[in-house]
Amino acid sequence: MRRREIYMFGFRGFPQIQGGIETHAENLAPRLVELGRGVTVCMRSPYVAPNVPKVWKGVRVLRLWTLSNKYLETLLHSVVCALVAMVRRPALVHIHGIGPAIVTPLLRAVGLRVVVTHHGEDYNREKWGWAARMVLRTGEAVGMRYASKRIAVSRSIGELITSKYGKPCEVVPNGVVFSDLPQQSEQVVGLGLEPGRYILTVGRLVPEKRQLDLLRAFLAAAMPGWKLAIVGKIDHQNEYADQLVREAARHQNVVMAGFQTGDGLRQLYAHAALFVLPSSHEGLPIVLLEALSYGLPVLVSDIAPNLEVVGDPEHIFHVGDCEELGAKLLVLTKTRLSASEREMVRRESALRYDWSDIASRTSDIYDDLLGRTRQQDDLSRASWGASARSQQSAYGRPANH
Repeated sequence: MRRREIYMFGFRGFPQIQGGIETHAENLAPRLVELGRGVTVCMRSPYVAPNVPKVWKGVRVLRLWTLSNKYLETLLHSVVCALVAMVRRPALVHIHGIGPAIVTPLLRAVGLRVVVTHHGEDYNREKWGWAARMVLRTGEAVGMRYASKRIAVSRSIGELITSKYGKPCEVVPNGVVFSDLPQQSEQVVGLGLEPGRYILTVGRLVPEKRQLDLLRAFLAAAMPGWKLAIVGKIDHQNEYADQLVREAARHQNVVMAGFQTGDGLRQLYAHAALFVLPSSHEGLPIVLLEALSYGLPVLVSDIAPNLEVVGDPEHIFHVGDCEELGAKLLVLTKTRLSASEREMVRRESALRYDWSDIASRTSDIYDDLLGRTRQQDDLSRASWGASARSQQSAYGRPANH
């Protein structure tokens, strides 16, 4: 048994692959390595090259096969990951997301310890049909019931797990990387944007992100000299994304910036005047935390995960209410934070959503599970009698994580 190995899956891959769970795993895994954990992550073959490095920032990487298919890729990849885990016998398996969690009973049946992180009620996403929703609900149900430990990325998800399944749950949020504000703006200018004169939104081009609401509210608000920057790309072809691109193309003051990472994304955050998240569904949105880490004023829809981060009613609108959204765009773009106010927002964000602290709390959950399981093993061995008790001392040492 690989007693030190944390075996992790449930995401497309990393680094710099679009998605909240992908960003979560990209930041969590190497920090767990820094804490002394051996971490192996499983990436989906369509998203990473065949020659992907075997080790990235100390994290061991497995590229495992799946189809590039909106409906089947997650399920197939999770089954393949589970089969590999059954062979590798790691110390524990950490599954991210309720879809991949559908394999939890299989892993538990062969004696593996499983931690499941619930990143959001994916069955509420507008892009899914009834069959996909049923699979996701099943994944949530069996994942939460059969996991050795459960983690929620927001309080609202934690309360859902406790009330719906009667199971204890640890709340460990998403985080942000705190960095210096970039002074350069050439990549912003290269997109046709003027620093301080654009509104920013970041996210996948899928219906539940509701970029169309923001686009229409922005156009209705008629803001001369202002532009809207929409950052994100299409993972799988869909009618919503096609419609968004068509409508944006009709207006010179709307910029479809595509998928951005690294310096390009940092500059977009640093030089925006306002960040808007109009989503109808989120877990705990990393893009919102990132915007706050740059000291940006934000405007968010009134869904529970957003309200855990933003409490000021002036910065909240009813999801889907384009008229209210447009009115608040006009107000908030006329209000500028001072340098000291922006720095205060940045520091508070860094304290609340620090990845190193998140990794430490996750590692503590691993310790609790592995240590508690070892103690239970010791108690069962005690019943073997005097000779077994003499052998038990070898097993009674602290678990070798």
